[in-house]
Amino acid sequence: MDAKELIARRVAKEFNDGDYVNLGIGIPTLAVNYLPEGMEVTFQSENGALGVGPAPAVPDKDITNAGGLPVSLLPGASVFDSAMSFGIIRGGHIAATVLGALEVDQEGNLANWMIPGKMVPGMGGAMDLVSGAKKVIVAMEHTAKGNHKILTKCTLPLTAAHEVDLIITEMGVIKVTPEGLVLTEIADGVTVEQVQAATQATLKVCPNLKPMAI
Repeated sequence: MDAKELIARRVAKEFNDGDYVNLGIGIPTLAVNYLPEGMEVTFQSENGALGVGPAPAVPDKDITNAGGLPVSLLPGASVFDSAMSFGIIRGGHIAATVLGALEVDQEGNLANWMIPGKMVPGMGGAMDLVSGAKKVIVAMEHTAKGNHKILTKCTLPLTAAHEVDLIITEMGVIKVTPEGLVLTEIADGVTVEQVQAATQATLKVCPNLKPMAI
């Protein structure tokens, strides 16, 4: 199992039956493929859809998610304009949002929309989502070309401050708490020392550390 699939499988276990969930582009969108049997979750795309399903076998160029990737619409789905979509987000109707990150830190700060000096296509809906969703999950690979992404303090421009609740990587699951970052689950074949070495911020280890649930 590759890192992206591992992360997506674990992300899918964070949802509850009946939730309305927004999945950011990249790894988060894969979570729709790994919902537990019998669970009903309604996925929202901020470009204007409720009831988004997995990527179709035969793409329709007119049905895409906010990242421009082809998606399916499940029975009962609805589509609408951006004003309605962001009304749903800002109104607190999204149970969870799952986003990628360039950086996240021990205070729950998130940087995921720009690198100074590089072309920025736009911030998308991330700033609204992290403030409007009830739970904010960062789903990403633990490092980038060997460089730390989980930091003591973000160095890039922030998307949001103190909003991240949970970080899920291929190495484990980390909870953001007022006391700092707590490693609650660890991937098979990975040691606590390896997770800490790949993390700039100091990790606390949960006394009840569990294998990563996939």
